[in-house]
Amino acid sequence: MAGRINDEDVKAVRDAVPIDAVVSEYLQLRNAGGGNLKGLCPFHDEKSPSFHVSPSKGLYHCFGCQAGGDTLDFVMKVEHLSFAESVERLAAQAGITLRYEQGGYAPGRQAGERTRLVEAHKAAAAYYAEQLASPEAEIGRRFLADRGFDQAAAGHFGVGYAPAGWDHAVRFLRGRGFTDRELLTSGIAQDGRRGPIDRFRGRLIWPIRDITGEVVGFGARKLREDDTGPKYLNTPETPIYRKSQMLYGVDLAKRDIAKRNQAVVVEGYTDVMACHLAGVTTAVATCGTAFGDEHVKILRRVLMDSSRSHSAGEVIFTFDGDEAGQKAALRAFDGDQKFAARTFIAITPGGMDPCELRLAEGDEAVAKLVESRSPLFDFAIRSVLRHHNLEIAEGRSAALEQAAPIVAEIRDTSLRREYAVRLAGMLGILDEEFIVRRVGRLARAGGGRSQARPALRPAAVATAPRPAASAPVPSGPPLNLRSPALLAERELLKLALQLPRLVSPAFDAYGEDEFTAPPYALIRRVIGEAGGCDAAGEDGAAYLRRVQDAAPDDTVRVLIRELAVEPLRTRRDPDEFYAGEQLVRVRLAAVDRRIADLEGAARRLEAQRDAERSAAVRQELWTLQRYRTELRERGAPALYGA
Repeated sequence: MAGRINDEDVKAVRDAVPIDAVVSEYLQLRNAGGGNLKGLCPFHDEKSPSFHVSPSKGLYHCFGCQAGGDTLDFVMKVEHLSFAESVERLAAQAGITLRYEQGGYAPGRQAGERTRLVEAHKAAAAYYAEQLASPEAEIGRRFLADRGFDQAAAGHFGVGYAPAGWDHAVRFLRGRGFTDRELLTSGIAQDGRRGPIDRFRGRLIWPIRDITGEVVGFGARKLREDDTGPKYLNTPETPIYRKSQMLYGVDLAKRDIAKRNQAVVVEGYTDVMACHLAGVTTAVATCGTAFGDEHVKILRRVLMDSSRSHSAGEVIFTFDGDEAGQKAALRAFDGDQKFAARTFIAITPGGMDPCELRLAEGDEAVAKLVESRSPLFDFAIRSVLRHHNLEIAEGRSAALEQAAPIVAEIRDTSLRREYAVRLAGMLGILDEEFIVRRVGRLARAGGGRSQARPALRPAAVATAPRPAASAPVPSGPPLNLRSPALLAERELLKLALQLPRLVSPAFDAYGEDEFTAPPYALIRRVIGEAGGCDAAGEDGAAYLRRVQDAAPDDTVRVLIRELAVEPLRTRRDPDEFYAGEQLVRVRLAAVDRRIADLEGAARRLEAQRDAERSAAVRQELWTLQRYRTELRERGAPALYGA
């Protein structure tokens, strides 16, 4: 068993590796004044940086969780290593050979477990990379070439090939002094009938590195049809590899993430490669698992993602444009507000991933994909709205019920108000303050999250909108046909039945949709089927019989008789002037409704950035507004164009 590390060597290690250099491998540090640096603590979750580093003293201290110490203490705590393992790790980084108290220099077998596992992965990664040039690996090289990756790209990312034999890697690593127990613990090997065998066989290999650049695991892609395993096979959970804490490419991306204040999250290894080669060098990917809390913590530290940050960073999720990709995007929504940074989504066109997009349209297309990002909140809201028919009031009401709780979840009050106003535009609701108040009440009640989740579960995503018939129709009291709101419509129908000559021929040009009560709209249709007011003639009784005969049932016939005998609401004898007033009142109400609908439609189209269709709607709106003005100023003559 190895003895205690020589004190002089420990001091040499402390002096050789500056604490700020070590800490900055894990998180972004910024000037804190007085020669000190600060960042977000890696040992507890915090919104504002309380983790301070003093390079001159070689110490760190967190004013939030009280963690502190020197360089070795930091490595021990952040990597869960023993003191000896921390010294060995930093010594290897500084090129210092250690001596032990029991004499001599430490041979490889005396290193701690973590160090040995990292060394095994480093040796395996070099072996796999070398094998990529072998004749057997032609299938792997062809796979890379078909996706636009040449030898230089493979070398940059350390891509390799695992031979198809049962124990090629095992025999190679045994020859480098690694024990079977170490190979099994590392996940490079697995138990076979006669001892350890290679876990990865006949596959393309991506080394997975931690944030410091150490290889801690592998991802392996199936190449052959006779391979019955999964498409991607990853290293299992080991003492040095936890997939929930791994971001592929973070070692290459971390400096540019900190510099550009931006992180791009993609779905696979080849997507990371494509993005980096296209100039999007802030791309990372999860390793066989969904983006989760531990990944959030890694990016927050690298971004210096703090609520007190003067310049909000960006986290951009990219997903395929197909249904599965949109489901993944909605899952990412759940983690949105764990960042202080603004979160965005970039949906690739035609169901292509970034790798396919680069291959089809070149590097520029990948860069443009990231530039075309849209806020994740905006995407989540639109994903809900597209399930509803926004052309009808019931659809807009149902959409509001599902979308308002999403907006209510936004913690930033100014951003919440902005999205409430934007939601009003998407729905075409002119009363913006009504939506703002509605969202505000939900936010104060804490009802946003519980109500929003059903609308955002992945299963709710669909490629086509739901049919309008599925929109819930609100129930209410029976329609009161003598309501003051319906007086003008009722009065006009009474005139059309009792004194058709006074409203002819204008009445016959009125549509059923100009009567808001369904029974009244039905009677308007029946009058038309009976020939209309213009064909009433002098025999009023015969005209009414024709109208009654055209009625579909006795209920409608009863209402027709009621309207035919009910006195008109005028104290003087009804004349053309009185009839004109009723015609104008009904038409004005219909025009006002249509203007409101068009205004809502225009706002929805403008929210969708559909300039051509919104311009056409605005033109129709302008024409109707002029017509409304004429009706108000000129009355009945405007109906006839006189």
